[in-house]
Amino acid sequence: MVNITHKLYSLRKATAMAIVTVSREATIAAVREKQIPKGDVCEFARVAALFAIKKTSEVIPDCHPLPVEYASVNFHITGLQIHITVEVHTVYRTGVEVEAMHGAAIAALTLYDMLKPVDDYIIISSITPSKKEGGKSSFAAAPATVTCAVIVCSDSIAAQTKQDTAGKAILSVLEQHGLQAGFYGVIPDEFDIIQRTALQLSESGYQLLLFTGGTGLSPRDVTPEAIAPLLSRPIPGIMEAARQYGQERTPYAMLSRGVAGFLKDTLIITLPGSTRGAEETMLALFPYVLHLFKVAKGARHDKE
Repeated sequence: MVNITHKLYSLRKATAMAIVTVSREATIAAVREKQIPKGDVCEFARVAALFAIKKTSEVIPDCHPLPVEYASVNFHITGLQIHITVEVHTVYRTGVEVEAMHGAAIAALTLYDMLKPVDDYIIISSITPSKKEGGKSSFAAAPATVTCAVIVCSDSIAAQTKQDTAGKAILSVLEQHGLQAGFYGVIPDEFDIIQRTALQLSESGYQLLLFTGGTGLSPRDVTPEAIAPLLSRPIPGIMEAARQYGQERTPYAMLSRGVAGFLKDTLIITLPGSTRGAEETMLALFPYVLHLFKVAKGARHDKE
């Protein structure tokens, strides 16, 4: 099965459709009047679809078991066709389009089975997903104009006694979202240098500064203390989301003291110095945090 442990929980919805075509108007009349010998075909098909939705992972090998929070099965008759619409919702790490399609397919097969004694020619067609919402694909891509800088705060890396891997991990995630870092640098864990670097990069027009390192509790970890006073608009929710994401994977995530917010028009985010911590923070925040630049751009336009 595909690894989905890095994905975020979010509300995900999917709708699928199927069409059952019969050959006689008498068949449709019997369906409408509930005169099919085997019973109320639509109600039987509805129940079968609900069972199918819940059991999708048991018959489709690569589907993940997931909580089904809502499911609806509806039927609409047009001419000689019975249109089936199945909608499924979940709050989970992966979507439910296969669950919706499985429900539609089983509903169609149930109709076929119940109608075949009264109709010699029945066709099942167009089992297709018609709508999908939620997950990363529902969020807009990063604005192409966002200028980024990655700053590694580490005494040992600055002294060249250790190689940087956390900063490189951040650069890799940025690239996955179509962003390139116009600046990548290493500085020691010095309060004044951290502040000066942030101010200089902001004045140079960088819109996104990603500091990695110095967010823990060792005596030299001063990145939050240096950055917090510079923030004219702190955004606590950013680091709350990152810590929650990390806490689901390691109990040590609660020890991170990272801060985030705007320095004028520059968004600053401070990430852990460990490679795993930096990468997980990036996965928790991107591409969602990039929505801030659209909001900020809209606010500027309003003022103008």
